[in-house]
Amino acid sequence: MDKLWGQAREELQKIVGADSFSTWIEPLRLTGVSDGTATIACPTRFLSDWVSRHYSDDILKVLDRMGGPVQRLSFETRSPTARQTAAPAARRPAPPRPAGEEELAAPLDSRFTFENFVVGKPNELAHAAARRVAEGGPVTFNPLFLYGGVGLGKTHLMHAIAREIQARQPEARVLYLSAEQFMYRFVQALRDRTVMDFKELFRTVSVLMVDDVQFIAGKDSTQEEFFHTFNTLVDQGKQIVISADRAPGEIKDMEERIKSRLQCGLVVDLHPTDYELRLGILQSKTDSFRTQYPGLQIAPGVLEFLAHRITSNVRVLEGALQRLFAFASLMGREITLDMTQECLADILRANDRKVSIEEIQRKVAEHYNIRLADMIGPKRVRTVARPRQIAMYLAKQMTSRSLPEIGRRFGGRDHTTIMHGVKKIEELRGADRSLAEDIDLLRRLLEA
Repeated sequence: MDKLWGQAREELQKIVGADSFSTWIEPLRLTGVSDGTATIACPTRFLSDWVSRHYSDDILKVLDRMGGPVQRLSFETRSPTARQTAAPAARRPAPPRPAGEEELAAPLDSRFTFENFVVGKPNELAHAAARRVAEGGPVTFNPLFLYGGVGLGKTHLMHAIAREIQARQPEARVLYLSAEQFMYRFVQALRDRTVMDFKELFRTVSVLMVDDVQFIAGKDSTQEEFFHTFNTLVDQGKQIVISADRAPGEIKDMEERIKSRLQCGLVVDLHPTDYELRLGILQSKTDSFRTQYPGLQIAPGVLEFLAHRITSNVRVLEGALQRLFAFASLMGREITLDMTQECLADILRANDRKVSIEEIQRKVAEHYNIRLADMIGPKRVRTVARPRQIAMYLAKQMTSRSLPEIGRRFGGRDHTTIMHGVKKIEELRGADRSLAEDIDLLRRLLEA
């Protein structure tokens, strides 16, 4: 059985890829083949359910080709490492991972490395902090909390950290997963009455990485368990890396004690990309696409045009370039500016009108007949403070900028000041008809 399964594993790795193989196939063991049925041992029921749904056909084909007629798979929950328990400790290169850790961890994307992460002013602090954690030495900040909008590089950095730690410290137990996976696993443990196993699994890791932590907000029991897991790991000196789409203090329905703990380390905002960073990303992706599309020519000015026009996020930018190269390859044409506008018409239209904070400040200052400098200045008189709050409100409503970023554009004000200004205008808008009409007029002017 061991020889047959060893050969089958080699074939399955080629079929499903290294990452999926490591996560889903490697923990399995073939225990027998009888009457056309192959019996597979799995460490957990969750793993057997997943493999049964997603990889049964591949396993059947490989076993049938190598070991004779196999028409069915039977999964049994049994630790595949059970035979190793009597082995001398000296022969083990590293302590075994807790059962379930491999099937719980989210697969890491091999494309997301530090080497292909394009660094610019908007993300240089986040990149430096991620590098420091990945090096594995003593870190003075724990947790590292990365936040920002969609497509700004949070997940890229998370994957890069995990891969780098695994490369530098093969014995380290790095657990990377989404907040939804954490919640799902905890709910499953409650249902199966295996909460102690859950606790043991999470509290014996070397590094815990949780993506999109905002998803546990409002889930009381999950937040409770996350809080205790967090405290235990920090007390043990284990590193924690968290990502979210907003700063800890801005996550609605998150318990205050968790917000406080998340803010006790280093909180880093990945700012929206600027022109130079977008151009750098396009140049880097173009170099990689040239290996996929050899001989394809791209005219001068195309990348600069895209960097100017597509400002929403990096995923849209990279997707547009991928579409452009594929279209040019299929049509056998050079990538020119005219072809770019033809091929990406829908994306360009979606990015045509993006209101900037500076434009909002200028329009509000003109409307209320105050100096533009007063928008970012220290004056607190009502004739200046109220228009400034209206501009803050419109910046929050009409742009994708985070509150800290808006605060920086308003003279370096704290994000809580911006939050207060936004809430004040929201309250006044319902009670002051004149102010509501002013805001509606300003919005129409900015959208025109």
